[in-house]
Amino acid sequence: MSNLNESANAPYNFHEILTHFNIEVLPSSYGNGHINDTFIVHAKPDYILQRINKNVFSKPEDVMENIQGVTSYLREKIIAAGGDPDRETLTLIETKEDLPYYKNENGDYFRLYKFITGATSYDLVENPQQLYHAARAFGKFQNLLADYPAEKLHETIVNFHNTKVRFQNFVKAVNEDAVGRAKDVQEEIKFVLDREADCNVVVDAIAEGRIPLRVTHNDTKLNNVMLDNVTGEGVCVIDLDTVMPGSLLYDYGDALRFGGSSGAEDEKDLSKIWFDMEKFEAFTKGFLEELTSITDEELALLPFSIKLMTLECGSRFLADYLAGDVYFKTHYPEHNLDRCRTQFKLVAEIEAKMDEMNAIVRRLANR
Repeated sequence: MSNLNESANAPYNFHEILTHFNIEVLPSSYGNGHINDTFIVHAKPDYILQRINKNVFSKPEDVMENIQGVTSYLREKIIAAGGDPDRETLTLIETKEDLPYYKNENGDYFRLYKFITGATSYDLVENPQQLYHAARAFGKFQNLLADYPAEKLHETIVNFHNTKVRFQNFVKAVNEDAVGRAKDVQEEIKFVLDREADCNVVVDAIAEGRIPLRVTHNDTKLNNVMLDNVTGEGVCVIDLDTVMPGSLLYDYGDALRFGGSSGAEDEKDLSKIWFDMEKFEAFTKGFLEELTSITDEELALLPFSIKLMTLECGSRFLADYLAGDVYFKTHYPEHNLDRCRTQFKLVAEIEAKMDEMNAIVRRLANR
């Protein structure tokens, strides 16, 4: 156990922060998240302390209201089903003032969760079985929240997966050509412009009531599911900052945009990039085993949603490249360009395999 005097060298006054949660143990850095500052507090039990990044989430109160509402609802559902709410959903610790966060004198927001023991999150997909178990966890997450009033949730990042708006932003970046790069990437620009109609499909289906507005996670990478250290099964969906109203197609599509790729997001050698059908089938199998609330129209759009989320991501990388790399962190001048090219290679692969993917979905769904 650390000595509280060590906090003199810490980035925040941890003693002052944690006394508001009735805890007097100094934390240490934990994990490798890119958005929030995360620390572990070794107490009995252990806790996770996080500072919410206000540069990404401009209204932390809204983020925490969403998380508090969703996790409270999940706890009730899990208890009713005879599960363990302390492992199967995040347990938010309130302050002495009965708030789900503490705001210090500098305007920084901190939250505290119970640490989930006996489980691990993985940054890279090591085998299709991991995707299967992660998919079951995401499917269960969707199922448990199927009746939650999504319209009550705040939009913590406005238009995050609004693909119509994303396309408009892309066209704006092309037209502005802030650093004069457009002339050298005409093929990539045309790739996006040729697929404008795709960007309308899910947004229009929600607006017209053909698919339901749901509670969505919006960051369904493998590392946002805790997998049991013994069984490998999905235990808990974590990182709920981007929980918002949306479509389950966003969650499914983005999970396989990341999990179905054969290589790194910034792989320069495109011969190493393809869409892995074994991973696709493993994830889809797990997702549909748990998600009994899916509609026929959502089911029919599952493979398309992977293409859509991959196209969205690639267009964002390309737009940022055209703007001079102002949003995504880059490590060399062509980094965003390499990223967009891997995504476009995957889009082309998905298009070529769409009939096969649709057949697999129908088989797994028994429809």
